[in-house]
Amino acid sequence: MTRLPPQHQDRQPGRERDMSPAPNFMPRFPGSGRLAGKVCVISGGDSGIGRAVAVLFAREGAKIAILYLEEHEDASDTANLCEAEGAECLTLAFDAGRREACVDAVAQVVARFGRIDVLVNNCGEQHGVDRPEDLDEATLRRTVETNLYSYVFLTQAALPHMGEGANIVNTASVTAYRGSAFLID
Repeated sequence: MTRLPPQHQDRQPGRERDMSPAPNFMPRFPGSGRLAGKVCVISGGDSGIGRAVAVLFAREGAKIAILYLEEHEDASDTANLCEAEGAECLTLAFDAGRREACVDAVAQVVARFGRIDVLVNNCGEQHGVDRPEDLDEATLRRTVETNLYSYVFLTQAALPHMGEGANIVNTASVTAYRGSAFLID
């Protein structure tokens, strides 16, 4: 098996459309309607794991809300892929690390779809540096706000709109379990 070098982009969040080779995110099997009529909210749903989840959930019949920071083209591409699966899709740019933005995003989802059945807390960012001394306070603060606070804020905002049997899925990067010398934040 040929191992490819890790993807690197000089900005965060990265752009999926700039990755080479392009990530493989398409489901491999036809849907079976397991999420028919369900409303699924996916933070970081514009690319990567979030995109794969959005497309797979769409294939299973869900209505999809894609929350993302500012990767408008990636979010639009993901929405088009979900709509090609027959899903109704909403895209919302928001700052996941801000409580007010999470409350507003959830309010917009509920205004459009009426409820939330699945919340996938998936957004995250990381900033590579060579030495701990190179990690500035603003970058560290931003990483913690996105990778931790957003999960709490989105969950708090969504819970009142989630009924019995609703689900919350929290993702984590492999970096949480197997560190990286360059991802000190």
